[in-house]
Amino acid sequence: MKLSRFAAFSSSLLLGAVLALTGAGAAQAAETAAVDYVALGDSYSSGVGAGSYDSASGDCKRSTKAFPVLWKNANAPSSFAFTACSGARTGDVTSGQLGPLSTATDLVSVTIGGNDAGFADVMTTCVLQSETTCINRVNQAKSYVADTLPGKLDSVYAAIRAKAPNARVVVLGYPRFYKLGGSCLAGLSENERRAINEGSDILNEATAKRAADHGYTFAGVVPAFTGHEICSSSSWLHSVNWLNIGESYHPTAAGQSGGYLPSFRAVA
Repeated sequence: MKLSRFAAFSSSLLLGAVLALTGAGAAQAAETAAVDYVALGDSYSSGVGAGSYDSASGDCKRSTKAFPVLWKNANAPSSFAFTACSGARTGDVTSGQLGPLSTATDLVSVTIGGNDAGFADVMTTCVLQSETTCINRVNQAKSYVADTLPGKLDSVYAAIRAKAPNARVVVLGYPRFYKLGGSCLAGLSENERRAINEGSDILNEATAKRAADHGYTFAGVVPAFTGHEICSSSSWLHSVNWLNIGESYHPTAAGQSGGYLPSFRAVA
């Protein structure tokens, strides 16, 4: 009789444990439910600078080490579309990248605006011309960001919402490029580096404001890249690379995995 009672008690404990574990498993499954994910944007999303490019992506240079692919590999979404493309501007997103979006899309990531603001020309001007010319060019870009870019971002964000009304949209920003102070062999003066960083900050502020006004989440990457800027001892950004100019001023593979991925993962 005592053995039977003990057996019954043990069975109750086992059943309770199984039910508890089953409940926990169901809750965990709900938390990690597969999603339909679409990655849009420019070279900071496509992964230029990280290497390991998918040859099928051509000049878009979509890397297997880009943060959208790394997130996909870790989370196994039910579907994944990667249309981000090197050199993309806002108009390129709306005209050529939104095809995979639908009412079933749950998650969207996008980096855009840097090319509209003339990022490549700013950096070329600063590397090749005088400090005064560099700072003047940065100021021109800042004026564009203040006066013109918001409307272009609105067009992209509205188009995303129209095609994917149920999606969580994460807009990611850009890093500061330079660590200030001390010695640096990057070829630019301290004033030029400071001006470029300020331009990046203004671009991020404008992007964050437009994202918030559309109900989107802005994921800044400046904190993640702090200590890993150009001129730091552990840079996650390429400086000017004359042998592969297209990768200049883009995140390395470490910048994608250590900077962009955790910034996205924290809010996705």
